[in-house]
Amino acid sequence: MAAPQDGPWLDDAAGRLVRPFTVSNGRTRPSVELDLLTMVMATGAALPMHLGPEHAQAIGLCDDPMSVAEIAAHLRLPAVVTKVVLSDLVDCGAVLTHAPILQHPPTDRDLLEAVLDGLRRQL
Repeated sequence: MAAPQDGPWLDDAAGRLVRPFTVSNGRTRPSVELDLLTMVMATGAALPMHLGPEHAQAIGLCDDPMSVAEIAAHLRLPAVVTKVVLSDLVDCGAVLTHAPILQHPPTDRDLLEAVLDGLRRQL
């Protein structure tokens, strides 16, 4: 078994020892609307005692704005569980969220063609 660390409880063979649904107390829906590109930043407010270690880890990642997807990857949690954790932090005022600033509209034809060309080169 891996030595305890500040990160998630992991076992080399078994993986994560704490199941994701326990992190969110069985909740599957965040209290605020978040998508994978939503940017999250810590406010510096104190973290309430009733929140878990994943909440503290998430705040530690958000000194600079970070997307929900990046936070989920760092926490090694599914996106839906990460959204619940982050919504808890929004509710207590520990983080702020905002929509991403897109340099290109999501339907920019030139951008979509460049992505398609890149995918074709990989095949």
